[in-house]
Amino acid sequence: MRMRPARLNAAIASLFILGSACFVVGSVPAYADAVGGVADGLTYFVGSLFFTSASFLQLLQAQTPSMTGVDEQQQNTPEPVTMWRRLPHDRDWLAAITQFGGTLAFNVSTLAALARNASVREQDRHVWRPDAVGSTLFLVASAFGILAIGTFWSWQPRSLPWLIAWLNMIGSVLFMLSVLAAFVLPSTGEVLAVRIDVAGTLLGALCFLIGAVLMFPAWRRAVRKRRPVAR
Repeated sequence: MRMRPARLNAAIASLFILGSACFVVGSVPAYADAVGGVADGLTYFVGSLFFTSASFLQLLQAQTPSMTGVDEQQQNTPEPVTMWRRLPHDRDWLAAITQFGGTLAFNVSTLAALARNASVREQDRHVWRPDAVGSTLFLVASAFGILAIGTFWSWQPRSLPWLIAWLNMIGSVLFMLSVLAAFVLPSTGEVLAVRIDVAGTLLGALCFLIGAVLMFPAWRRAVRKRRPVAR
């Protein structure tokens, strides 16, 4: 399979935008009240599928050198895509593979959440636990993403990759807070902290959405800075 680097990056960004937008919309109480619980749950599930699609393409990008580091001319030249390659010493690849695993966990949790009249134990096993796994993997992936561009202590507010990496980290932290707040108490069957659960998902998804939008100017800036390589 051959792809143009610019189109691959645009597809990744667009799918992340769609996935984040679904989570933002699904988190708005007025939307859930208007469409009902099933449609709201479907919104989350569809969003998780967009996340998984984007993450898979980003994994392909990370393990295919010809998809990155291109100039303005090379970005539109179709190149073969590597379908599988282990790069355990590449932090970009580690971020991508870890994030992909997290999105698969979200597929499981959002699909299981569609089940009606589930017991507290079933909610814990099939919804909360996969959600916790997914959020943990997102945190790890975000840490690898930051380390791929520098260190945790670097300050590069004018760098779009730096901004994207930290927006993803903040979004991952907020998702984790949401997961912790969404724990269903066995004694009462009630969610631990509904407002924190909703706010964490909404604000976290907004961070992911902004980061995905910034992928477009970040790509354009990067390819303009690279000099054409003579062949």
